[in-house]
Amino acid sequence: MIRVGRILLVVIGLAMVAPALAEPAARPAAGPITRVLDTGWEVRLAPGDANAAAHKAATRWLPARVPGSVQTDLLAAHLLADPWVGEGERAAQWVGLSDWQYRTVFTLDPATLARANVDLSFDGLDTFATVRVNGTAVLRADNMFRSWRVAAKALLKPGRNVIEIDFESPIRKLLPRALAEKVPLPGAYDTAFGDEPKGRQTANYVRKAAYHYGWDFAPRIVTIGVGKPVRIEAYDGLRLSDFHVAQVHLDDSVAVLDAAVEIDAATPRTVDVRVDIAGPDGTTQRLDRRVTLFAGLNPVVLPVRIERPKRWWPVGYGKPDLYAVTATVTEAGRVLGTATHDIGLRTVELRRDPDRWGRGMAFVINGVPIFAKGANLEPADSIASRVPAARTDAVLEAAVAANMNMLRIWGGGYYPDDAVFAKADRLGLMLWQDFMFGNALPANDAALRESTRLEAIDQVRRLRDHPSLVIWNGNNEVQTGWDNWSDRKAFARALGPDGQEAFGAHLRRLFDKDLRAVVNTLSPSTPYWGGSPTTDYDGISEVKTDGDVHYWDVWARSPLEDYLTTENRFMSEFGLQSMPGLRTTREMLGARRPEDMPVQIAGSAYDSGKGNGRILGYIRADYGEPKSFVEYIYLSQLLQAEGLEMAVIHQRASRPQNMGTLYWTLNDSWPGLVNSIWAGQAWGSIDFHNRWKASHYRARRFYAPVTIGAQHIKGNTVVTLISDKREAFPARWRLRVIDRDGTLLSERGGAVDAAPLAAMPLGNFADADLLGKADPSRTFAVADVTVDGTVVARQFVYFAKAKDVALADPALKATIVASPDGYALTVSARSLARGVWIDFGECDATLSDNAFDLAAGDTVTISVRSDASLATLQHALSVRSLFGATVPTKATS
Repeated sequence: MIRVGRILLVVIGLAMVAPALAEPAARPAAGPITRVLDTGWEVRLAPGDANAAAHKAATRWLPARVPGSVQTDLLAAHLLADPWVGEGERAAQWVGLSDWQYRTVFTLDPATLARANVDLSFDGLDTFATVRVNGTAVLRADNMFRSWRVAAKALLKPGRNVIEIDFESPIRKLLPRALAEKVPLPGAYDTAFGDEPKGRQTANYVRKAAYHYGWDFAPRIVTIGVGKPVRIEAYDGLRLSDFHVAQVHLDDSVAVLDAAVEIDAATPRTVDVRVDIAGPDGTTQRLDRRVTLFAGLNPVVLPVRIERPKRWWPVGYGKPDLYAVTATVTEAGRVLGTATHDIGLRTVELRRDPDRWGRGMAFVINGVPIFAKGANLEPADSIASRVPAARTDAVLEAAVAANMNMLRIWGGGYYPDDAVFAKADRLGLMLWQDFMFGNALPANDAALRESTRLEAIDQVRRLRDHPSLVIWNGNNEVQTGWDNWSDRKAFARALGPDGQEAFGAHLRRLFDKDLRAVVNTLSPSTPYWGGSPTTDYDGISEVKTDGDVHYWDVWARSPLEDYLTTENRFMSEFGLQSMPGLRTTREMLGARRPEDMPVQIAGSAYDSGKGNGRILGYIRADYGEPKSFVEYIYLSQLLQAEGLEMAVIHQRASRPQNMGTLYWTLNDSWPGLVNSIWAGQAWGSIDFHNRWKASHYRARRFYAPVTIGAQHIKGNTVVTLISDKREAFPARWRLRVIDRDGTLLSERGGAVDAAPLAAMPLGNFADADLLGKADPSRTFAVADVTVDGTVVARQFVYFAKAKDVALADPALKATIVASPDGYALTVSARSLARGVWIDFGECDATLSDNAFDLAAGDTVTISVRSDASLATLQHALSVRSLFGATVPTKATS
C-alpha cells in the first residue's frame, strides 16, 4: 500500500493515477479523477499546548499553505520573526517544541463519490501526524520521507467534508526515550537552546531531515507540517500504480528495454496496454498488448527495441539525449490511466579495479571513465517547502556553468522532488543520492529500520527512471563515525562486548543489507554504495587507498598546503568556509554603506567561541590581518577560492589514482551570518541568493575540460596538462617566470599531444632552476596551455605565502561600455594584481569571469549582463585586489 503511494510521486502532475471500472455494469467506465487539495487549509497551535499561554495569537485558526510548514504560515501571519536575522533562530524554537493542528474543509460532488474507490494520498507529512477524515482517524504517520495512501470512500460524503491533521512535536515526543537510554546514542550537533540535554539528541530516533535540528551550515528550525501535496483520487476498481522502464541491453546498434506497467485491479477484466516511445530525433514507435487481469497487482511487461539508440551522456562528454515513454491503459477505447517518463539510455558502472595504488573508485558511463567534478548539494533552505523551482534550477545551472558534472545530494537533508532530477537529466548532471542519514547513529529499533526500508522502496521506485541518478549511497559518515570517532568509540565501550557487537550488526544490516537489497531489487542497473566515506563494507570505512574519503585535516587545523600532499581514490567531501558576499551581508545586517558594517570579526558559538576565529586563523596564516570587516569578507572568499583550487587541481592532476572531487558545498542553505551552531560563515561557492562567490568563478576554471595544473609543492613547481576530452589533440604549453612589475625572467614549454581522459605530467621544476637569484617574494610564474592559437587555461604560481609576497599597487583600471550582448568590462593592471574582485554593489549583474589574477600589463575584457543602465553600473562598479586588503607588513612595502 505504501509502495503504491510512492509511485504516484513518480508521475506527479500526470493523470496516471488511475482508472476506471464501470460503476454499475451498464454504465461505461470513466477515467480517474485526481484533485489536489491545496486550498482552504488552516493551522493553529494545538489546544492545551504548553506554549499556548505565551503565543495566544497562534491558538486561533490561521491561513495555511499546503505544501508548507507551520513556520512559513507563522511568518506569513507576522507571528514569527525571520529566523535569519538577529535572534530570530532563538525566537523560532518554540514552534518545533509545540503540537499543531491543520484542517481543511472541501466539498465532494456525488459523481466523485459514486466511484468504486476514493483514496486520499499524502506525499509527505512532517513528521508525527494523525489524520482524521470527518472525525475518524485513518492514518498515523511517523516518517517525513514516506508517502501514504488511505481508502476513504466509506468516510466521505456529498457536500462538506473535513480533513484534520494533528502534528506532535518530534522533540517533545521523543525526548523521554532519549532520556531513558542508559547509554546515550551519539548524535550530530547538540542544541544551544536547552530543549535537549547535551548528548541526548532526539533526532536519532526519527526519520526526519537531520539538518532541521541544526548543523554547521543551517540554524535549528525543526519544521512541522504538510510538506508535500495532498490529493483525492477517485477511480473504479483499476489503478495504474507503477510504470518503470528497465534497460535490459544497450549497445551502439540496439537498446532493449522492458516497459513494466503495474495495474492494481479489484476484479478480473481485460484491458489494452499501450506504450509510446518518442526519441530525441523525432522518431516514434508504439507497442500494444491486450491483457486479462486478475484481482490484485498485475505486472505487465512490454519489450521495447530501439534501433541505433541515442545515448544519455554526462555534460562535457556528449548530449544528454532523452526518450519520452508513455504507458496508457484503456478499456473499450476509454483511457483508464496514463503515465510518462523521460528516460536516458546509458550504462553505469562503479569500477573498483585493483591497481598499484590500492583499489580504484571510478564512475564509468557508457564505457567511458568519467572524472567526477562537482560539489555536495545542501538543502536549499531550512524550510524546504518555500524554495521556488526557479531557485533550484539556477543552482543546477550554476553547477554546469562551472563545468561540474556531478552533485552529491547529502544525507542529512531530504530527497529532492522529481523536478530536480528532471532538470539534471536535461543538463547532463550526474547525481549521487544519499539515503537520508547524516552523522548520527540511528537507533537499533526494528520498527524504525522497517520504516526506513519502506522509505527506501518509495524513493527508489520514484527516482529510478532518471538517467542522472548514477549511485545510491547508504549514509553520510555513519559508518566512519562508528569506526573512528572518539564519542562513538566511547559509546561502543559503554555498550560492552555483546552490545557493541549487536549495534555493529544493526548498522551493517541496515546499510549493507537492507538498503542494498532495495536498490539491487528495484533498480539493479544503479550502483549502491554502503556509505560515505567507506570501502563499501569491504573493510574499515575510510582509507586513502580504497573507496571515498572525506578530507577535513584542512579546515580542522592543517595548513592549506596539505591539500597538495594528500593522495586518495575519490574525494567526496572537503572544503573551506567563507563569508557571503558584501551585498548579502549588508542585506542581512541592514547595513546600507560599507562604513555601517560591523568592526568585529571574530564571532562566537562553534568550537568554544572559535566559529569565525577558525577562518580568521587561516586568513592570518596565509594573507595577514584584515584591515576591516569588509576586507575580511573579501579575504574569506579569496581563501576559499584559492584553497579549493589548490585541492582540486592536485586531485585532477592525480588521475587515474584519483577519479573524483566533490567539494563541500555548491550552495548555502542560509545567508551565512550567525546561527547557534556556527558563527558567521557558510560553505557554498554560491550563496543563499544564488550569487556567485569567488570560489565559483574559480571552479569554472579549475573544473574546465582542459586546464593546466601548476602547483608549488615543497620547493618544486609541478606542471600537468589535464584533459577530460575523449580524443587526443595538439596543444602548446609554456611556463613563464615574471617579476611583479612585468619583467620576463625565463620561459620554457613546447608542443604536446594531449592524451584523452588523462593528466599528463609536463615537468617538475625546482625553485633553484626557475628562480635563480630572483627574489621569491617579488617573483611569480604563469603556466598556460594554447589550443588552435587560443589560450584555454592559465594558472599563477607563487613561491611564498600571500602575506609574504611583496605586492605593489597594481593601479587597477576598469571601464565598462555597452556591447551587442550587454556590456563589456575591461580591466588592466600596472603590476601584479592577485585576487581581482569586481563588484556592482546592489545591482544584479552576471559576469563571465571574476576572482582572477593579472600580471603587470595584462588586460582582460569580461562580458556583463544586467538590466541596470550603463550609468548605474558605472556608478556602482568597484574593483579590488589583495593589495591593501591587509594591515601592511614589510612584504607589502
